[in-house]
Amino acid sequence: MWDIGEHVGAISTRFRVGRTAPFREAPTRPLRPSPHMLLPGLLSRSRVAFEPLLNSVRGGIVSDDAMTYDASNIQVLEELEAVRKRPSMCIGSTDERGLRHLVLEIVERAAHEILAGRASRVEVTLMPHGGVGVADDGTGVLTDGFDVPLTRLTACYGGRGRHDVTAGFHGVGLSVVNALSSRMTAEVRQDGVSTVWEYARGVAVTPATAPEPTTGSGTAFMFWPDSEVFKTMEQSLEALADRFRELAFLNRTLDISLIDERDPAEPTSMRFRFPDGVRDFVAYLDGEPSAPDIVGFELDNPGMEGEMEIAWRWTDSPEERIHSFVNSWTTHGGTHERGLRDGIADAMNAYAREQRLLPKTDSDLDDNRIGEGMTAVVAVRLDHPELQGSTRGVLGNGPVRTCVREAVREHLRGWLDGRPEQAGALISRMVARAQL
Repeated sequence: MWDIGEHVGAISTRFRVGRTAPFREAPTRPLRPSPHMLLPGLLSRSRVAFEPLLNSVRGGIVSDDAMTYDASNIQVLEELEAVRKRPSMCIGSTDERGLRHLVLEIVERAAHEILAGRASRVEVTLMPHGGVGVADDGTGVLTDGFDVPLTRLTACYGGRGRHDVTAGFHGVGLSVVNALSSRMTAEVRQDGVSTVWEYARGVAVTPATAPEPTTGSGTAFMFWPDSEVFKTMEQSLEALADRFRELAFLNRTLDISLIDERDPAEPTSMRFRFPDGVRDFVAYLDGEPSAPDIVGFELDNPGMEGEMEIAWRWTDSPEERIHSFVNSWTTHGGTHERGLRDGIADAMNAYAREQRLLPKTDSDLDDNRIGEGMTAVVAVRLDHPELQGSTRGVLGNGPVRTCVREAVREHLRGWLDGRPEQAGALISRMVARAQL
């Protein structure tokens, strides 16, 4: 990967059929006026009562002219104009969270390159005066039509699917970053030549430069968030590090470096790479890097049109912690979590009954007893994820529950059979706690 500082830019009613009730003549009742008959009178009296208020509104608060509406009041905005007018609809806010989202959108594109095997690492640099650089060492994005995803809201580089790393809010794309940046430059190094594009607030400043000889390959972006849009220009190093660490845990082939050059006297550098994936994640959550008792596996299952990577362990803590993800997007329940719980309950209860660790008079171990002290990460990567709710926080794919349940049951049963002493102690603890 080249040094990012070397180049110019990086860049109802129901009817019953066949059944009729006998006819009965209704009793005669005095005719009452319907609401429709009353309405004109009510409106007349209301107008008399509210006339002073109406006059005051016309006179001082809202004019007759301001209450008119016709075709001339319709404002048509071009794609990126709409982004700049209502930025929070795309990135959530215009504070530090929105600022961070711009970085995550660029990193998402680079992560796709790595997961597709076209790159090995990505480097993110925080520069003085709010600038951010993101560069990868891939083969370089095709220069033909390169600018389309940067200037059109509905365009993106590559397709979507199980390798779709949703790094930010809704995956709005690079064009939003471009529109909300006072300046952006992008460079592609490919086949021994370099091509550079420059933009200002989403508009090309000049045509792409003529290809020039260069070394290395990859794609880089540099951008400066627009101070007219954002309330702050200060990125949170800690928040970015937390998200990059999480992405690296969830995608074991990712290699992300984060460099902070905002203070030249004290530059900071961090690297996030976790070859053991979610196993490392569980160990990190428990603060035990070398935890030997983690149950974990990775499986590609055509039945759910995707892959699962799951790990969990039990500790002495009374708390249950389950972290779930879909295509690297944080979820708060759904079929993958339910499948995990079902599979663990199946294996634990079957083993406990067979080994007579659970009294015959006792009911099966339930979620509360099994989950106590458990730390788990369940991550699925799906070709067609169905995320429900306004914040896309619950997975709805039905086959995922069955597939995860079967896989978890099988792998946990193998783990229990191979560790009879540990399994006995664990189940005995669950039974004892339930009797308290």
